Amino acid sequence: MLRVGGTPLLVLSKSAEREQGSKVQSQNINAAKMVADVIRTSLGPKAMLKMLIDPMGGIVLTNDGNAILREITVKHPAAKTMIEIARTQDEATGDGTTSVIILAGEFLAHAQQFLEQGIHPTMIIQAYRMALDDMNQWIEDKFRQFRLSN
Repeated sequence: MLRVGGTPLLVLSKSAEREQGSKVQSQNINAAKMVADVIRTSLGPKAMLKMLIDPMGGIVLTNDGNAILREITVKHPAAKTMIEIARTQDEATGDGTTSVIILAGEFLAHAQQFLEQGIHPTMIIQAYRMALDDMNQWIEDKFRQFRLSN
């Protein structure tokens, strides 16, 4: 609760509940994985179309992950974050929204296993960063830069 000039200022409604700990971590991961699961089948050569109802009541068939995520409504903060990741990916490259959401969902699914074993989240993040560094080094060792202008 914030205080403005000694008067309490409610930021959340009085009915809001405060949760913490591993239960919240698990709920966040599950919400994010649900978003990934919704669009997982819209990727690849055997992609399945999703039937959506647009705001005007029309039916839309698509396997475009970004279009699907634009049309669904979620309330959970972690699910909203996943949708924001897709929007950021689309703005940055114009492609790969489905892939980035599926990858994020898989990273979280694997992290959940480590959390259940009692491994601290900062250790999991550190391990992911080390894996990224190793992969970048492997790429540098195996491939050489190629320029079309040569």
